[in-house]
Amino acid sequence: MNELVNKSGTFLFDKPYRWTSFDVVGKVRSMCKQAFGERLKVGHAGTLDPLATGLLIVCIGKDTKTIDRYSGLNKEYIATINISATTASYDLEKPIEGNYNYSNISTEQVENVLSSFLGLQQQIPPSFSAKWVNGDRAYNIARQGITPELKSHEITIYELELLRCELPEIEIRIKCSKGTYIRSLVRDVGAMLSGGAYLSSLRRVSIGDFNIKDIITLEQFEEKLKNQKLAENL
Repeated sequence: MNELVNKSGTFLFDKPYRWTSFDVVGKVRSMCKQAFGERLKVGHAGTLDPLATGLLIVCIGKDTKTIDRYSGLNKEYIATINISATTASYDLEKPIEGNYNYSNISTEQVENVLSSFLGLQQQIPPSFSAKWVNGDRAYNIARQGITPELKSHEITIYELELLRCELPEIEIRIKCSKGTYIRSLVRDVGAMLSGGAYLSSLRRVSIGDFNIKDIITLEQFEEKLKNQKLAENL
């Protein structure tokens, strides 16, 4: 991981805030072209929302053939949830709306609600998601003021730990299966606690056995390319 050999490699990037996963792929492709003078194949495994940060697996060159082996791995996240209001997207992409009373909620209640989401279950994706609905993306339909008809799908939440409870904020750690929408989990947790909630921050910390401690930034990757180019010219 994080090494380029024969113009191929698999890298664990720290996706920047407000970047899409495809923005990272495009930037990596551009840097590779500048370094080698040719367009290399670049792809990613496991999309992160623009407002999320953390571990993003990016494959280059021949390693793009291995992307599928990473896509189905379990994911782990650290999420901060605000239960005093909600948004249409269940994160801060859309304006905050609604106010919910959380004054009588205790830490014990929060822990009990979280524990009820453990295990195999059906989950409905958020309206502002990339799910296909009748040939169009759900977020395109939602942006027209129409609620897309999204079907539930099966997910598993393996671990759900309360890290901090300073209401109206709670911080949790989630270990879950492929296809789990953390924004949907936030929506459902909020509905049971106060009536609604939104995701104020999200960071992916692991994918399978790959951990955030091994990530590099785009700047560090660019430096690797420069050093490799220098070594080739010696």
